[in-house]
Amino acid sequence: MNPPITGVVPPLVVPLKDGALDIPSLERHIDRMLEAGIHGLFVNGSSGEVAFSGDARRDQVLEEALRIVDGRIPVLAGVIDTETERVLAHMRRAEALGANAIVATAPFYALQGEAEVAEHFRILRQETGLPLFAYDIPVCVHWKLSNPLLLELGAEGVLQGVKDSSGDDVAFRWLALANERIGHPLSLLTGHEVVVDGAYMSGADGCVPGLGNIDPAAYVRQWNAYRAGDWAAVRAEQDRLADLMRIVQVKGVQGFGAGVGAFKAALKALGVFESNEMPRPVKALAGENYAWVEKVLREAGLDS
Repeated sequence: MNPPITGVVPPLVVPLKDGALDIPSLERHIDRMLEAGIHGLFVNGSSGEVAFSGDARRDQVLEEALRIVDGRIPVLAGVIDTETERVLAHMRRAEALGANAIVATAPFYALQGEAEVAEHFRILRQETGLPLFAYDIPVCVHWKLSNPLLLELGAEGVLQGVKDSSGDDVAFRWLALANERIGHPLSLLTGHEVVVDGAYMSGADGCVPGLGNIDPAAYVRQWNAYRAGDWAAVRAEQDRLADLMRIVQVKGVQGFGAGVGAFKAALKALGVFESNEMPRPVKALAGENYAWVEKVLREAGLDS
């Protein structure tokens, strides 16, 4: 396998214009994150509207991201779908397009048990030579990947990493400790935005923060401080980013519309995106909610 993927790996937020991918905005966005020093890019994840996207849109986003990145950092491709055969189809296309790693969840439609989930990942490994990350996001797939399973698959060489969006910090700490005991086969990336410092104290190998689309430079500074053992700087960056994450505290909007909706509004306010258009049926933030995002950006020292 390639060297482990570590550091700051933002999950790409996707700009839309009149229902289509806005490629000039996408180029500005990715170039801005590359200039900030990010270490990888996760494409077609939850923040990237994968659940809203058909095959053609998924392929277009990945192809354009790979073109813009041009080999400068690893590009991880999400292949999220309900069951194994559908995931395999996405994986084959991502591999053909030139992705550097694959990110897959547990199956999430037919009711199954841990034996079937394990077999799912083993089948994916048999079908690709790319690094394979398990995406642990039980709020969306209604299945928590257990530490024993992840460690077993890591020791077998089935998995090379975990993108942890479970919100279970106790389980993450135990996973990091056990991962060390068996030789660190897994690259552990936290999906947190607000307590990345805690994940680093647990031994995380990096982060996949949606907020990294808005202030990638701060997450890179935090990573560099972590690597240098400067815990005061790690915490100072996190305190500022925790305040910045208040952009999602909008009124009358929940879930994806609040989270990714705020990220898109921020990117528009910063002049990166031309539009903060959301995928149907989600509405873009407007009025007092858009003004709130602008206010939090100003308070964090960010402007266009």
